[in-house]
Formats: sequence, C-alpha cells, structure tokens
Amino acid sequence: MSEPARTRLDYDAELQRHNEVLRGAYGIRPHDHVLDIGCGAGQTTRDAGRMARHGAALGVDVSASMIERARRLTDAAGLPNVSFERADAATHSFPPASFDIAISRFGTMFFADPVAAFANIRRALRPGGRLVMMVWREHDRNEWSVSIERALARGADAPADPPAQPDPFSLADPGLTERMLDEAGLVEVSFTDVHVPVYYGPDVAAALDWVRGFSSVKDVLQRLDPASAQGAVERLRGALAGHVSGDGVWLDSRAWIVAARRP
Repeated sequence: MSEPARTRLDYDAELQRHNEVLRGAYGIRPHDHVLDIGCGAGQTTRDAGRMARHGAALGVDVSASMIERARRLTDAAGLPNVSFERADAATHSFPPASFDIAISRFGTMFFADPVAAFANIRRALRPGGRLVMMVWREHDRNEWSVSIERALARGADAPADPPAQPDPFSLADPGLTERMLDEAGLVEVSFTDVHVPVYYGPDVAAALDWVRGFSSVKDVLQRLDPASAQGAVERLRGALAGHVSGDGVWLDSRAWIVAARRP
C-alpha cells in the first residue's frame, strides 16, 4: 500500500496525485533491484521496495537531512529491502549493471551536465534496464509556477536581475530531452503527459507558509525592502485564495513521465 498523505504539509503531500500516477507507470517486478534518484524522504523508494518485495530498492539524495529522515521512516515501516545513501546520482560510482530500473520523481532536472549524469545512470543499469522519471513540463503549462511568478513580479517593487536559479523545467522540451538521453546511450525514449494538481495545504494560511518556503520565493522576498516584501506576500495570499476548494488548496500542473531503456 502507498503511504497516506500526512497531516502536516510536506513534499510528499504536495505531490500525492503525481505519486499515484507514477506508481502505476513504474512496472517494477517482484525481484527487481531499483535505484531511486533524488529520493528525498524516501516515499518513492519505499513504494518501490514494496513492489520489489523479493528484490531491493536503493534511494540516493544529496541532502544528508533527507537521507536521515528517509532511514527513520523506513525503519518505522519495517522494510528491510530498502536502503539509502547520500550521493549525487550524476557522479556517484554505482556498481556497474546492478539495477533493473532507475526511477525518479522530479529528481533529475538539476544536473549540471545532464548527458554525463544520464550516462552515469545508464552504466548503473543492467542491459535492458529501464529509466522511468517524472519531470515538469513547461513553466507556462504549470499554474502553480505561473501564479507564483505573477505575484512576485507584479509592480515596480519587483527586484531586478535575480540570481541564476536551478531550472525545474530543464527537461520540459521533449526534443531536447530525447537528444540528451540518446547521447547518454539510452534508447526507446517516450513521453507520457501527466495532468494532475499539486496540493498546497488545507487552507490559505498553510499554503502561503508552504510557498514562502520555496527557495525561489525566499530569494525574491529577501531582496525586497520590507514594505515591498509584504506587498508581494499579500499578492501571493490573494493568488492562493483563488484556488481554495472543499478539500484544500490545489493548483493545476503538467508533467512528463519520461521512459527510456539501456540497450
């Protein structure tokens, strides 16, 4: 069974609808060995471990705190075939040809050198092994991103020349992404559209708290003077208030499930 949405808002709760779709796309078999790239607190790794009940699932993430939390939650869940390692999947020396499938839920968009990173993941896959990853589609197809951008950029108080940020939409273009995966030695690349909303909390206050924690939002607010920052926060509050329903605050989103195979 999948893990229930938590009462406190976190990344797993935000992506609960995406996770349902992604679990159905994995195609993990009972004896598979699974690599989970950018595993965060390990929900996707635990899901994989339950599917590969006679195999194993390894989650990797660059965040030590996330790996520590993933281990605690996994110990509590009693899943001895699930393990975690702090590592950067782009460069880590995985045992070659040791995994049947590599999965990722929004964990592959920030590679500094995507071709080299995907080539490293390909080497970790067995011949015939598969990559199944979820990535965001274009910014303008994601209501959550458009709404936040408009709220922060509106008016003369918007800060100029923001510093470069990691691009969550770097794999949105199917043509570019397919070329990168092809250069990395992966074949049979396919794209499946995913159209489900993100969850930002039970009410506007919780949603505003959650969005203010985004690194891109924090950066903008920190560069504004106090009055302008308060104005931006109020615009965010208003934008989120337009998305309240009977079961919380939901904003539309679009993503790809990208699949490929090692020859």
